[in-house]
Amino acid sequence: MDNTPTTRTTPPASLGLLAGKAAFITGAGRGIGAAAARLFAREGARVLLAARTAAQLKAVTDQIRAAGGTADHVVCDLADPASVRAAVDRTVQLYGRLDIAFNNGAAIQRPGPMDELPQAGFDDIYAVNLRGPWLAMTAEVEAIRATAGRGAIVNNSSVGSLRGNAELPAYGAMKRALNSLTESAAVTYGREGIRVNAIAPGGTLTEMVRAWEKSSPGVIERIQAATPLGRTADPEEIAQAAAWLLSDRSSYVTGTVLRVDGGALA
Repeated sequence: MDNTPTTRTTPPASLGLLAGKAAFITGAGRGIGAAAARLFAREGARVLLAARTAAQLKAVTDQIRAAGGTADHVVCDLADPASVRAAVDRTVQLYGRLDIAFNNGAAIQRPGPMDELPQAGFDDIYAVNLRGPWLAMTAEVEAIRATAGRGAIVNNSSVGSLRGNAELPAYGAMKRALNSLTESAAVTYGREGIRVNAIAPGGTLTEMVRAWEKSSPGVIERIQAATPLGRTADPEEIAQAAAWLLSDRSSYVTGTVLRVDGGALA
């Protein structure tokens, strides 16, 4: 009897890590999401960018097209269930299928102690950072089932979800809950061939972190000092981790929350 493990076939490296895949990315107008959109397209994916700001989406889409990639965009508000569903459906309308999704979009809370955050602020963070990815995953699983049959989803969490977070308590709480949703989805959909993972970035030089720096001067310096690599990440470094988890080269990885933090939590 031949007990040799079955080898999965992957595209040649020259075709790109994500060759032939249709990808959906939220929060794709700037920061990690924009870096991911550009990277995924370079790696051979056809990408649909989703975010709230049309001008930012158009700029990134134009960059991808100018570089020879395939991309389009759709305005999407993660707090609006109909908007999320329509954005995922648009990927299928454009490309005929959905293979992979990167749920990156998020909102930052006003930094400060838990008791100083108004209930409306807490509700806003919940709607975008937890309910939004849940809505997206639900629509993405349905679309993958109906088209590609198998696929992969990556949620963007945070190292702030893996420990107490005095400055961003609601943000950290929603990201920790997102980790749980990720693991539950992996267990639920694994037998269908749908892998679900998360990445937990450390300090990354995005517009969100720069805004945090403005309200809490010195925060970037503190992040760098607490990171063994001694620096913050470039958005593309985070996008690279998401791309690997979405690719067939991580075919036996599901249900994990991968720290991409320069060793901050080591």
